[in-house]
Amino acid sequence: MVHFRTRESYVFSKNNREALLFKGEKLNTRTVKELQTAVSRLSSQELARFREWFEEFEAKMWVEQFENDVKSGKLDHLAEQAIADLRAGNCKEL
Repeated sequence: MVHFRTRESYVFSKNNREALLFKGEKLNTRTVKELQTAVSRLSSQELARFREWFEEFEAKMWVEQFENDVKSGKLDHLAEQAIADLRAGNCKEL
């Protein structure tokens, strides 16, 4: 049986075929391939549990990244543009 735990410190690279980051440490391609092999060997029931866990994990990572981007000011220009568009009358009610 495979057990999965959620940790907020996991970060997937954009090219998950090449590398994976865990707590800032790069895991090698071999590790990614081992994960792929392990997942491919899961039973249908275990795969469903893994999929559920991974969807929750991925959503948490997205929220964490979004919050970090907001805190760092990375999205400020988008908010400023939206406010400018609203003030200029370039928006319509949905």
